[in-house]
Amino acid sequence: MTTEAPDNDGLLTETPPPAPVHDDYGVSDGRWLKIDWSERIRQVTVDSALGQTPVSYVDQGEGPPILLVHGLGGSWRNWLENIPFLADSHRVVALDLPGFGLSPMPTEEISMSAYGDLVLRFADAVGLSPETFLIGHSMGGFISTEAVTSAPERFSRLSLVSAAGISFATISGPRKSLTAAIVKGMIPVAASRAERNLYRKRLRTASFAGVIAHPSMIGNEILWELGTYAALRSPALFAAAFALGGYDNRPSLAEIEIPTQIVWGQQDRLVPVGAAYSYARRIEHAELSLVDDCGHMVQLERPARFNGEISRFAGQTG
Repeated sequence: MTTEAPDNDGLLTETPPPAPVHDDYGVSDGRWLKIDWSERIRQVTVDSALGQTPVSYVDQGEGPPILLVHGLGGSWRNWLENIPFLADSHRVVALDLPGFGLSPMPTEEISMSAYGDLVLRFADAVGLSPETFLIGHSMGGFISTEAVTSAPERFSRLSLVSAAGISFATISGPRKSLTAAIVKGMIPVAASRAERNLYRKRLRTASFAGVIAHPSMIGNEILWELGTYAALRSPALFAAAFALGGYDNRPSLAEIEIPTQIVWGQQDRLVPVGAAYSYARRIEHAELSLVDDCGHMVQLERPARFNGEISRFAGQTG
């Protein structure tokens, strides 16, 4: 674990790669493969800053509630390795943000603040209490900070997993437009090639190297869910990427007072680990948990370690 924090919000951080630690990397307990997820999918109509929007979600388990928010180009399926474990002792709800997964495009303009409002209204709509532990990955982490700063008493705990936002806060103008255009152009390519690429080592590595440290060590089933499903069901990808770039909420992070956990892969190429330190500096008393030899998809690359960290933090008092 690094002990000295970078100073530049993770924008140009160069972190020496740690020695490989492949002990539990990519190891799945396989529980998600034995579940008929179609029986757990629900839908609720949510009235928020995004308009009146049908939102698809899964709901499993009983106990203290956990709400999972996926990132850009994702869906509730990004949490397949985590929901069964967490649901042993919690009610776990994972939604598809409007414009992703099975949730259709919203009627109103997409923005990070509007997504934050959607998360708040969704939590009310499905009956999640203020004791809810909110967990957001990548863009979902950024959205979660928006929800918490807008309604400080709505959630009891917050976990930011490889959270976007800080690293993209200064993107503007032509650079922002170019970034969004590239993301939009990748959609049909990813959709048409993802399944074929799974069975070709070089293509598999090239397809997922930006978000996964060791694609060859991750099971085909989970990569299919991560690649094919997301690519075919992300109509909001372009608009959300454009809204994310240049939206700066760094000053408001100091307002977060609930217990906060920051989980990050040391080899995250998409959102470098310097951003983790920046979040930790801005959120008072935040707990920083860095995972060695791991990329952007911590919850899928090292699910046992991730589940253990979340469970430990959820069980803390105070």
